[in-house]
Amino acid sequence: MNPTDLMTRLRGLQAGDLPVHGGRTLAYVYDSGDAEVDQLGRDAVAAYAGSNGLDPTAFPSLLQMENELVGWALRLFDAPDTAVGTVTSGGTESLLLTVQGARDAHPEIERPTMVIPVTAHAAFHKAAKYFGVEAIVVPVGEDMRADVDAMVAAIDERTVLVAVSAPSYAHGVVDPVTPVAAAAAARGIRCHVDACIGGWVLGYAPAVDHVVEPWTFAVDGVTSISVDTHKYAYTPKGTSLLLHRDPSLRRPQYFASAAWPGYTMLNSTTQSTRSGGPVAGAWAVVNAIGDEGYATLTRRALDATAAIVAAVDATDGLRVVARPDSTLVAVTTDDSMDPFTLNDELVARGWFTQPQLSFPGSPANVHFSVSAATGDHVEEFTAALAEAAAAARAAGPVQVDEGVAAFVAALDPATLGEEEFDGLLAAAGLVGGGSEDGSLDLPSRMADVNALLDVASPALREAVMVAFLDRLQRPVR
Repeated sequence: MNPTDLMTRLRGLQAGDLPVHGGRTLAYVYDSGDAEVDQLGRDAVAAYAGSNGLDPTAFPSLLQMENELVGWALRLFDAPDTAVGTVTSGGTESLLLTVQGARDAHPEIERPTMVIPVTAHAAFHKAAKYFGVEAIVVPVGEDMRADVDAMVAAIDERTVLVAVSAPSYAHGVVDPVTPVAAAAAARGIRCHVDACIGGWVLGYAPAVDHVVEPWTFAVDGVTSISVDTHKYAYTPKGTSLLLHRDPSLRRPQYFASAAWPGYTMLNSTTQSTRSGGPVAGAWAVVNAIGDEGYATLTRRALDATAAIVAAVDATDGLRVVARPDSTLVAVTTDDSMDPFTLNDELVARGWFTQPQLSFPGSPANVHFSVSAATGDHVEEFTAALAEAAAAARAAGPVQVDEGVAAFVAALDPATLGEEEFDGLLAAAGLVGGGSEDGSLDLPSRMADVNALLDVASPALREAVMVAFLDRLQRPVR
């Protein structure tokens, strides 16, 4: 197939994806609304697509750009002169390295643990699985912020890391960093602040008179911070920054091996070969937008968030789960409707939002990640939200048959085989029930699917989603 035909097919395939521009996708993507800057980032990615960050002496320009990005963030987050950092592929890799580094800093601890609030990002649980660091999960208060007393009480001689969020993904609130960091420091334990999703906004919040509780390196005891540039720095996917208060804290993160006859492997991240494209794209966008530009974008995003929260407060049947500190809003409903139908109604109106299932202490809700570009359309969105709520109320809440709910609630995923999972996926509407190959046949509305998943235990949800992904990822021959 010739290049022209391939690009035509590529555009055809992409037509089925969510829009990444226009401010109407409030999950997965972050849009500055600046087409020129966006194109600059894409051009920089293309210019460095063939370069390799594996060896900084071979591509010194990548090292220069990485060091400048790290320096920018360290200035933004009140870091001391001793601080250092690394560009990673995204927030999950930053958190994986945080846990791995904390573990390897204490080889004398045979069964290390980390203390995290229940609202900590799921990547911490991924790190627990990968690196054998047990996650000690503690509750949060009614405001969805970490319970300081519970976190302090959970610290013991096996703890290698304590982590908090600024803000948490699910509810958009900043944990009480100061007392948690102080308690960790008193025991000589690392304290990580996960600012992956909203840290860039919070870093510029003081410039627009938006006040949050202290969370940066200005807080004594904070030893590391992660922040994703491919979120609210509006850079191309995928880059994140993992920042450490001093080089000794970063050193266990490095991997080196001369235990083979090839080149001596030396890596600062979990990857060896790393495309230079994302680094170049991030560097170009950050420098193009600059401090003044980020302050403007931050104000637009925060103003849009405030307007959306005000619209939620003014709409019968809706409420925010927690008052957001940043640009993340979780909206739940009263008994006259359900969040999953609300989400479907927003999607039907061209607004792409994210349903979140219920969890102990947190009701099912609809999650909005508000970008600066959303600010250009906030009146349209709040009107659509009111219409969606009215339609959801008229439809009434989704009803899961009591017998089905009891059956699902009693299922043990450890005892289910392939046929049982196929049956569950078909019953939930996640795959075509009658097709021989189990091909993808998603319904246009997902409220019934989400309501059924909502009555399942977290363990069963995980198992069903793994089975679903396994069915999706089948080769095309």
